[in-house]
Amino acid sequence: MTDPTAFVRANTILASPPLTPELTLHLATEVTPLWEATEATLARANLPPPYWAFAWPGGQALARYMLDNPGLVAGRTVLDFAAGSGIVGLACVRAGAKAVLACDIDPFAMAAMKLNAAANGLALDITSEDLVGRPMGGVDIVLAGDVCYERPMAERVIGWLRGLAEAGKIVIMGDPGRAYLPAEGLEAVADYTVPTPLDLEDRDRRHTSLWRVLA
Repeated sequence: MTDPTAFVRANTILASPPLTPELTLHLATEVTPLWEATEATLARANLPPPYWAFAWPGGQALARYMLDNPGLVAGRTVLDFAAGSGIVGLACVRAGAKAVLACDIDPFAMAAMKLNAAANGLALDITSEDLVGRPMGGVDIVLAGDVCYERPMAERVIGWLRGLAEAGKIVIMGDPGRAYLPAEGLEAVADYTVPTPLDLEDRDRRHTSLWRVLA
């Protein structure tokens, strides 16, 4: 199997996403070459697409909000769910969170997050466990960016997030108008216009909203 850390280093460059110049991430410069390289690996290892190599709009918006509103996470424990590159979790660490757990089941995302944490000189706890359905005791805030792009993912995750909100946790989603974002049970928090690559989103900007999940 391809070494995930070596693969991330070989297929990305260090760059800052448009909304978060404070952070440096290992990011792909073009979508197609990385997708093709990953598909070659997928054929052998059955790995998911390289979502970790891009700073998606929902994640960028969440990260920007946390950097601009550090009081929300300062001294608290945060879960960055479906973390990808780790941009949201890293923003929370920089904003003063007591601890941040970044979760992603993709081993390449795990490698990318470790490299990104090191690149920013930040400490990030990382797990590849599937946390959906767990009560997440000890976590104060749950952040989830770009999780409503497919029906199975959205249906599986939304009920869990709503249960966490009912348990008293602050749950905030970042979403650029994906098809399976719930129509009810959300409270608007903030809006951003996020620059996006044309080959990734078919447009150069996406209106992206942050939503608090209501109990």
